[in-house]
Amino acid sequence: MMRGTIGLLAAVLAASPALAEPDYTPRDVVEVTNADWTRDAVLYQLNTRQFTPEGTFAAAQMQLPRLAAMGVDIIWLMPIHPIGEANRKGSLGSPYAVRDYRAVNPELGREADFRAFVDEAHRLGLKVILDWVANHSATDNPLTDSHPEWYTRSPEGALVPPAGTDWSDVADFDYSQPALRRYMTESLIYWVREFGIDGFRCDVAGYVPTDFWDTARAQLDKVKPVFMLAEWEQRDLHNRAFDATYGWGWKEAMQRLVKSGEGAGPIRGYYAGQAETWPHAAMRMVYTENHDQNSWDGVASEIYGDAYEAAIALSFTGSGLPLIYNGQEADNDRQLAFFERDPIVWREGRHDALFRKLIALKTEMRALHNGRFGAAMIEVPTDAAEDVYAFTRGQAGERVFAAFNLSPRPHAVTFGKARHHGSYADALSGEAAIFAGGETLDLPAWGYRIFKETK
Repeated sequence: MMRGTIGLLAAVLAASPALAEPDYTPRDVVEVTNADWTRDAVLYQLNTRQFTPEGTFAAAQMQLPRLAAMGVDIIWLMPIHPIGEANRKGSLGSPYAVRDYRAVNPELGREADFRAFVDEAHRLGLKVILDWVANHSATDNPLTDSHPEWYTRSPEGALVPPAGTDWSDVADFDYSQPALRRYMTESLIYWVREFGIDGFRCDVAGYVPTDFWDTARAQLDKVKPVFMLAEWEQRDLHNRAFDATYGWGWKEAMQRLVKSGEGAGPIRGYYAGQAETWPHAAMRMVYTENHDQNSWDGVASEIYGDAYEAAIALSFTGSGLPLIYNGQEADNDRQLAFFERDPIVWREGRHDALFRKLIALKTEMRALHNGRFGAAMIEVPTDAAEDVYAFTRGQAGERVFAAFNLSPRPHAVTFGKARHHGSYADALSGEAAIFAGGETLDLPAWGYRIFKETK
């Protein structure tokens, strides 16, 4: 009996098709196709309410030639929609409390003014993305009456803010509703199709189901190639939906080492984690200031102190998509009111020239480009590794070599390997430099040097 069973099993196996061999070829999990103009892009966040004394699109439009000459590529406009009046914070309210997703806030101008702003930006070679608040609306958005089923409710049936927040001026959407998903996707498409918008920065993107973003991105790309930035730090958002996500870990590492004086360890750990756990194609937005930090945490120049210039320079030379917040180039030295008019005081800032040089360097050097377009960071060991972080990016002949003293202690640095050997020019001063072994580089407290290879 046993012999018969074994024989039958052998016959069945012999007649069965061979199991397919698994495909062990590495594949890129990022399926998003990045528009070519994102290759070396630098973001500029513009708060229309505070950007000019007038606080309008028309006034901001007059500044676009200056921004284009500065070298930025993508203008990120904070929400431009009408703001809710119920439960309003301050006299003007939060722009993140949207009352109408397909209209323009009359305080900023008319639709014709906004269209003119976008058209002028495009004429100058700039792209424009809108800040999009998909997770919640103003509590008096008409959708709360016309589609009450689209909103999350308390057990008693009341509108509620997003879980875990004190955002009393907004009501949380319920994304289990297919009709809501269709409305929100069509609203995104509306601004791309009707006004030529080039993409979106998506507020608290992780509060919205990822499959919604996947579908929305696919529909948007049918209209035109767009750029999508998620205010979130999650790898799978890059798979099909977003070009870029927030690099909060970068900001946290930089601020930790500045506050503690412990040296380069935190930022070394950030970049190591980035290289090991995130797809190379994933663009990570890094910044020294944005609207949240300026409004609630403090002014960048005060947060970073003597390390401010080094932090700015590292945000442009390390892996990442750099952001400039409106007024940084004018050395804005105060926290701008969030719920009121509080125009920037414009002046010629001492950091303006630094931003321009760093943008030009990022544009020129292919190694510094964003995501899949740029090169990995290769650490160059030093005899002051606890405080100094040095690295190269790019292939021989087109490398960028940089050394950052991320401490309040000066160092005369020597380098242990030949990873950076070659002929260079100082990227900021133009001074020639040759590294062939045995050189010492003097770095004052929070000092840095950036070199670009010469052929």
